[in-house]
This record gives sequence, C-alpha cells and structure tokens, in this order.
Amino acid sequence: MGEISKRVRNNDGRMNLPLLTISARYGWMTQQSRFSASIAGREKKNYTLLKKHQLSYNHGNSKVANYGTVYELTDYDEALVPKVYHSFSLTSENSSKFIESYFHTKKLDAQLRKFIASTARMDGLLNISFDDFMKVKLFAPERCEQSKISRIINLIEKLITLQQRKLRQLKQLKMVMLQQLFVDKNNKKPNLRFKNFKGDWEKQRLEEVAQVTMGQSPSSKNYTDNPNDYVLVQGNADLKSNKISPRVWTKEITKQVHKGEIIMTVRAPVGYLAMANMDAVIGRGVAAIDGNKYLYYLLQTKLMDRTWEKLSSGSTFESISSNDIKNLEIKVTETEEEKLIAKLMDTVTYFVTIQQDNLTQLTTLKKYLLQKLFI
Repeated sequence: MGEISKRVRNNDGRMNLPLLTISARYGWMTQQSRFSASIAGREKKNYTLLKKHQLSYNHGNSKVANYGTVYELTDYDEALVPKVYHSFSLTSENSSKFIESYFHTKKLDAQLRKFIASTARMDGLLNISFDDFMKVKLFAPERCEQSKISRIINLIEKLITLQQRKLRQLKQLKMVMLQQLFVDKNNKKPNLRFKNFKGDWEKQRLEEVAQVTMGQSPSSKNYTDNPNDYVLVQGNADLKSNKISPRVWTKEITKQVHKGEIIMTVRAPVGYLAMANMDAVIGRGVAAIDGNKYLYYLLQTKLMDRTWEKLSSGSTFESISSNDIKNLEIKVTETEEEKLIAKLMDTVTYFVTIQQDNLTQLTTLKKYLLQKLFI
C-alpha cells in the first residue's frame, strides 16, 4: 500500500463541508443520516478534508468487517471525515474502486489481523496504525485491468442498490395495503374496498373465528414413531421470512401445529407471525391459531398498530396471555370479500418474496466476483 498511496490529512479550514462517516455495511453516510445529528463537536476542526476518489480506512471493529473497511469517496467532491480514519490517495496508475473492492474481499484480513497490537479500544477502533496499514501487500494488475474489474463491481453494486430500492417500495406498498384494506378500531368500513361490497364489518373476538392453542415445553412421554423428527418452534428466531426455519428438532409431541396454521410469538418480541409451511411442535413462547390467510394478514395489522405490544406484560420478560389473544377484538366481513383481500395480499407478498430472492442472488454474485477477480 505504501508504494501506491499517499496519506491525506488535515483540512483547509472550511467547516461548511458535508460531515461523513463510514458504515461497514452501507459505506459513506452523512453523520446526520446515521446518527440523527452531527457528532463532530469540537473535533470538527481536526477532521480530514477528503476529495472525490480518495479513500479512507475505518479501522473500527464490526460484525460486517472484523478488521475494518475501506471506502472510496464518490458521491461528494469534497467532505470532512474523522481524523481517526486512515485517509489516503492513490497514484494515477491505480483505481480507487479496485482498491476498495480488494479490501471488501476479506483477502487482506489476515495481514490486518497481524498488525493489531491488542483488542479493540473503548471507542471500537482496532489498534492498527497508519504506518502498519501501509505495509499491507496486495496484487495489483495494470490500470486497464483494474478499471475493467472496477466497472464490473460498480455495475453489480448499482443493480443491488436498485433492487434494494425496489424491495423497500414493495414492502411499503404491502404495509399501505394492510392499512387500507382492513378496518381499524375507529371505523366500520375500510378505506380501500373491492367493487360491490358496501356493508359494515362486524366485531368479533378472535376465539369466535379461530382456535387458539398456546405452546408448552416438551415434557410429554408421547413420542412419534415417524423416523423424521418434528420441528420444535420456540420463538421468533424459528420464524424466519414468515415461515418455519428448522433449528431444533424433537420427537416429543406436545402441542402440534399443522401446515397452513398461523404461528405467533407470545414472548418478546411479541406478535411476529408466520404461516406454518410444515407440521411442527410448538414450544413455550409461541401460539398456534387455526385460521385462514385473511386472518393471517389481519393479525399483521395488529403488529403494525402495536396492539400486541400494548397487551404484553411481565417483569422478567414481556408476554401475551392466552386470554388476551382469545379476547382480541377483530373485525370481519363476508367470506367472499375476505377471500379477495387474502388473494390480493398473497400477490403483493409474492412479489416481495421474488424481489428478496433477486437481491439475494445479486449479493451472492457480488461475493463470487470479489473472490474470483482478485488474488
């Protein structure tokens, strides 16, 4: 690094430039957007003036980047960045994006690890000095090849950004649809309705339309003879992506839930839902609700308006009682309207799932390219 880069430090006294910080996951962000305020304080006068295409190494420890991360400044012509970052510029024979991507491959982590004098400091920074950082060795092809590699990585990252934006929009659409298609506690009709449906919705208690079963710890001596064990659902960690994600298995049959039934967490965090995509056994911390797709989406609105949070109580950990679930006031309409609502919400949910899969595939492709395009 020392052969291809030069240290960037200090500033020219202009304090009206954007104040930026590095997020290991998202790259450069304004301090306002990341922390909801400027955290520079009196240290602002000591910040480093960074110019477009120059880079900074944030030697902070995080789950995303155990040994820090490097980002090129691309969205601003000039900005002020924390003095504690190791900021640098490259010679004209080298591409900033190429060097940034090289660090993101994690191929240089082993070298960085050797430079750590001790564990992370109280401020989370790893004890890697600028001089040691400059000792990192990497393989760099000629500028033409670096530029081609950089263009590929840039293209993938732009596609990922666009897909992330589309996913956020679809999730926002789903939330709006849930708010508009269902009736809140202060109204008798929804804001958005299918043609030819005009009547008021009726109040009912949840137990009047569905059977509610609370989970319990496996302690029964009733075992299955099936060689395939049952999934044991115990909490939100087992309900990834609104479906059962097997983590723990059991042969003991206590409270069983069948494919197509609703599973809800009743201990903190409360109110998270999934449709059972397989037969399972429910343990403590969850409840099974024998309802349909319409009811599944209706209960999601209760998570959005914090109904479950308001009903939860407990000194050691928050939980919802069986009676609170059974006595929950809901509003229902005629069967045909409920089916149409469920079908529409299924369609929106499908597009959210497809978009999430697209994003996962692009992210996987980027990881593959980072491993294969660099030595």
